Amino acid sequence: QVQLVESGGGLVQAGGSLRLSCAASGNIFSPNAMGWYRQAPGKQRDLVAVITSGGSTNYADSVKGRFAISRDNAKNSVYLQMNSLKPEDTAVYYCKVVSLGVHYWGQGTQVTVSS
Repeated sequence: QVQLVESGGGLVQAGGSLRLSCAASGNIFSPNAMGWYRQAPGKQRDLVAVITSGGSTNYADSVKGRFAISRDNAKNSVYLQMNSLKPEDTAVYYCKVVSLGVHYWGQGTQVTVSS
């Protein structure tokens, strides 16, 4: 069984920074894509950033230049550094890991940005 444990969410003022972490444990083998998604109240879950096993990254237009995704393959972990946060970044953030064609989701961590 695979578990994804997220941490690092919280309350921050606009312009501040947070770093999210997600560690995968259990029967997981060489994760391919690892990424972060977010879901605001009443809205669909959207991609924030994704990183492949080779290190290629892709970002939502709304976070380009402010967020940075990275991964540690030895630890099966993915990180999201969020800078210059805006109130519209407020959402529950979920990590996702793809391994052998199976998509695994974390439980989500709340990020709230006050104006």
